[in-house]
Amino acid sequence: MSDYMFMLESHLTGDQTKVLGQVRDAAEQANLNLFLTGGAMRDMMGGFPIRDLDFTVEGPAVKFAKSFAETSGARIISVDDVRKSVELVFPGGVSAGIGMARIEKYSKPGARPQVSPGTIHDDLQGRDFTVNAIALSLGKASRGLLLDPTNGLGDLAAKELRATSNHALCDDPSRILRMFRLKARFALTIVDRTLSQYQGVREARLETKIPASAFEYEFRQIARDITAPEILKTLDDEKLLAVLSPALTGAKLNLPGFQKLQKVRQSLPVDGALTVDWYALFLFLLFEKLTSRERSALTQALGIEKAELDAASKLETRATKVEKELAGARITKPSMLYARLCNVSGELLVFLLMRSGQRIVLDRVKNYLQKYLPLAQEVTEKDVIEAGAQPGTPKFAKIQQQLIASKLDARPKKVVVEEPPPPPPSGPGRRSSSFARSIT
Repeated sequence: MSDYMFMLESHLTGDQTKVLGQVRDAAEQANLNLFLTGGAMRDMMGGFPIRDLDFTVEGPAVKFAKSFAETSGARIISVDDVRKSVELVFPGGVSAGIGMARIEKYSKPGARPQVSPGTIHDDLQGRDFTVNAIALSLGKASRGLLLDPTNGLGDLAAKELRATSNHALCDDPSRILRMFRLKARFALTIVDRTLSQYQGVREARLETKIPASAFEYEFRQIARDITAPEILKTLDDEKLLAVLSPALTGAKLNLPGFQKLQKVRQSLPVDGALTVDWYALFLFLLFEKLTSRERSALTQALGIEKAELDAASKLETRATKVEKELAGARITKPSMLYARLCNVSGELLVFLLMRSGQRIVLDRVKNYLQKYLPLAQEVTEKDVIEAGAQPGTPKFAKIQQQLIASKLDARPKKVVVEEPPPPPPSGPGRRSSSFARSIT
């Protein structure tokens, strides 16, 4: 196993490892060269957890992804017929993208690209920034081979953000949104040549060619990022949010709300035990200070689906209901609190930590998240099987809850601290050394 494959495995969750193996096996059966690319490689090499799996294949990616989804249980989220890529989500919540290695040509700045199949080297050299142009081969013959034609690793090490070419931002102005997001998330410095290219984009007013769909994609990425307030402030300072909506400026850009959310996120468990719809929270805060007319116009421009809009608009009402139930409940044991909150969605718990003014509610949610949820995660599938239940059966869920309750309610073992033996008594005519020193 190469060092890079070992590094990859150490950065993946169990569910991500399973998905990677499934995609790799399917690509081998389809006789396609498969590579891990983009944000997955950037996050891994930058020392961050991998949020999404980004795959690139040399061949018909859309056909491969659709066929793979039918047999793997993955759900297709979106298909980009222009760039020949597919976004999927797998059981367990793992998200992944499968795209074709391609060559993109632009007839003029901001125009729709002409896309044709290419090699992985063509694909990497045509990407936006060098830190996104790193690939790891997953094919049997070259597994673990690192490809870095634009020296993205060097730029990651130097904490620099550099466009892959002198026309990358002009070709696709929406890349300037990503530039500021990556700058904040990874604390990168934009190099002078890329800054000059950005200034050229603004002087030519190419930012007006950024489609609303590009903003919507970036908002989804920003929603998942703990540095969201810094990213939004930078976009506001650069007057880029006003390109999408004149309402998203000044006091109507709810930066205090996003800063409060950031503070709450910093107190959450970092092991992924809590599943949160960050986009619902993001949209709630983004819309909170807008008028109904401004909210409607922004919703239409972004093309937000009704289910997502409902999740955001009903967040406060649902959280208030949970708050009332939680404040009035008689809870005498940790397992009782766990039973009440384990089925409450993560975004509601986060909302309560942001907005509840009741101390008992805040204390109970914090205890659940910081103490009881991590303890419950220690009860493994192996423990339940050993207790006599098989996964997927009603008995399994019942015994799992019983084991969790027993663990939560168990009294901590008393730690017995042995007293050190007393010093031997001084005999007749003997004095302690300290006393002897005091009279010499």
